[in-house]
Amino acid sequence: MTTAEVPIQRVESSLSFTQGLLLGQLSIVLILGAFIKFFIFGDPPSPDVTAALRATERRSLTLAHKRSLLSLRSQQRHPSHALNKKRSQILRNPPPLTTTTILNKTYYNVDSHQPESLDWFNVLIAQTIAQFRSDAQHDDAILTSLTKALNGTSRPDFLDEIKVTEISLGEDFPIFSNCRVIPVDEDGLTLGKEGSGNRDLGRLQARMDVDLSDFITLALETKLLLNYPKPLVAVLPVALAVSVVRFSGTLSISFIPGSPMNATTLAFSFLDDYRLDLSIRSLVGSRSRLQDVPKIASLVEARLHTWFDERCVEPRFQQIELPSLWPRKKNTRNAEGASEPASISRAKGKEMERDLREEARREVEAEVRARQEVEGVEDDGLRWRRRARGDEYAMPGSMPGLNMT
Repeated sequence: MTTAEVPIQRVESSLSFTQGLLLGQLSIVLILGAFIKFFIFGDPPSPDVTAALRATERRSLTLAHKRSLLSLRSQQRHPSHALNKKRSQILRNPPPLTTTTILNKTYYNVDSHQPESLDWFNVLIAQTIAQFRSDAQHDDAILTSLTKALNGTSRPDFLDEIKVTEISLGEDFPIFSNCRVIPVDEDGLTLGKEGSGNRDLGRLQARMDVDLSDFITLALETKLLLNYPKPLVAVLPVALAVSVVRFSGTLSISFIPGSPMNATTLAFSFLDDYRLDLSIRSLVGSRSRLQDVPKIASLVEARLHTWFDERCVEPRFQQIELPSLWPRKKNTRNAEGASEPASISRAKGKEMERDLREEARREVEAEVRARQEVEGVEDDGLRWRRRARGDEYAMPGSMPGLNMT
C-alpha cells in the first residue's frame, strides 16, 4: 500500500507546483496589463472637470486661510504703542494720510465707481512684452539662462543633461480689463461696506481681469538613467514639450508702504479663480517610442499648477522693491539708450566712454600744441619788434654784453 501511494503523491505535488507557477505568471501579466492600460494609457479627465476640481481645492484653501486669520485677530488684540521720536522742526508734518483721504482727494468712490477698461495699460504692457521678446532673441540670452537654470546643482541623479530644443515666446499679448480699486486690510482681506470704519487702517488694492490666448512653448530633451544595481544599467530618452494655450484670472496689485529701514514694495498676486490651460506633448523611448502618454501629461500639469500656486496665488504674493522716486543724476537716461537692449546699451556705453576718453586726450594734446605755437609766435614777434626799435635783445642765460643781432 505504501509503495503504490508514493507516486500518486508526487504527481499531485508536481501538478500543484506547475499550476501555482502558471497562476503567478498569469497574475503578473494581468497586473502589468492593467497598469499599462489604466495608469499609462488611461484617458485623462476632461479639462473642464480638472479645472473645476482645482478651483474648488484652491477656494477651500483660501477660505481656510481667511478663517485662521480671523480667529487669530479675535484672540490677539493688543494695542501697539509707537515710539515717539524727536522729529525735525524744519520739515512740516503733513496731515495724517489715510485710505479714506486718498479716495476723497482723488474723487474715487469704491462703492459706486464703474470698472475701467485699461486700454492704455494694454498698449504699454504690449510694448514692454515686445521689448522683452526682442531682448531674449539677442545673443540667445533666454536660451542660455534656461539651460543654466535647468541644469543647476539641484538636478537629480536619475536625469541626464537637459537640452532645450524649442522656445516660443508667443505672438499675442495679455488683455487687462474690468479694473476696480477696493480697500483691503494689512492681510489682504477685503473691507466691505460694513467695515468702512476700518478702511483707514488698511490699504488700497487694484484688481483687474487678465486674459491671454497664445501659444507659449518650451520643449526639452533628456534621458532617464537607471543606476541600480550598477551605474547606467538602462537609459531611457524622454522628450517633453509644454505649451501655455490660455490663461485667465484676476490680478491684484497693491503698494505696501515702507519705512526708514525698508523700501516701498509693489505686491501682486492672482486670486484663486484663475484658469490655466496647458498642452503637453511627450515622447518616451528610442526605438519603440510611446507618444503623448496621458499620465505623464497629467503629472506635469499638476506639478506646474502646484509651482504657480505656491508663488503667485493668494494668500501668497510676490514683492518687488521700488526705487526712490526722488530725481537723481545717476538715474538720468537719454532717449537713445532707453529703447536699446541691456546688452547693447552696456556695450555702447563702454564704447562711448572709450571714445570720450580718446577725444579728451586729443583735445588736450591739441591745446598744448596750440599753446606752444602761440608762445613761439609771440616770442618771434617780440624779437622783431625789439629789432625794429633798435633795442638790444639778450639771449636768456647769456653773458652780459653779448647782444643778438
